[in-house]
Amino acid sequence: MTVTQESGSATTTDFVTRFRGAFSGVLRWEKLDSLWQTLRTQGDKQWYIYAVGESPPSTPVSAAQLDTFLVELDGLLRKEHDEDYCGIVYADELSDPTFIKIYDPGNLGVVCGFSDNPPLPGWILSLEPPVDLEHALPQTGNRRRWWTRIFGTKKHQ
Repeated sequence: MTVTQESGSATTTDFVTRFRGAFSGVLRWEKLDSLWQTLRTQGDKQWYIYAVGESPPSTPVSAAQLDTFLVELDGLLRKEHDEDYCGIVYADELSDPTFIKIYDPGNLGVVCGFSDNPPLPGWILSLEPPVDLEHALPQTGNRRRWWTRIFGTKKHQ
C-alpha cells in the first residue's frame, strides 16, 4: 500500500498501517464494559466514530455523542452476538486505547485467525481522522459481484 492521500492530519498509509497493527481482543463482556468505561472517563480524548462503508467523519464526536454511541452499540452487540463471550471488539491497548475495531455481528467472516481478505469491521473508534477503508482496502471481486447482483450497480460510482 503506497497511497498517501491526506485526510486531516493523517495519511491513508498511516491509518491503514494502524488498522493493520497489533490489537488485543475483548473476549469477555465484562472486559467490554471495562473498555467502554475507560473511554467514558477519558473525556480529554477526541474520538472519531467511523461506520465503515459511510463517508469517514472529519470531526471528532462530543463526549455525549460518544456515550450515546457506546450505549446503542453495546445493546446491538449483545443482542445480535448472542454468545456468552464477546470476541468481536479489538483495541490497540485495552487500558489506554487509541484505535478500536468493532466487527458487525451480522458480517463476521474470518475475524480472528488468518485470512488474505478478512472482513472490514463495522465500526472504528480512532483518535486520528479515519480514511475510507473500502477505497484503501478494496473488496474482493466476489463481494463486488454480489453487491452488483443485489442492487444492479456498483457501490461506488
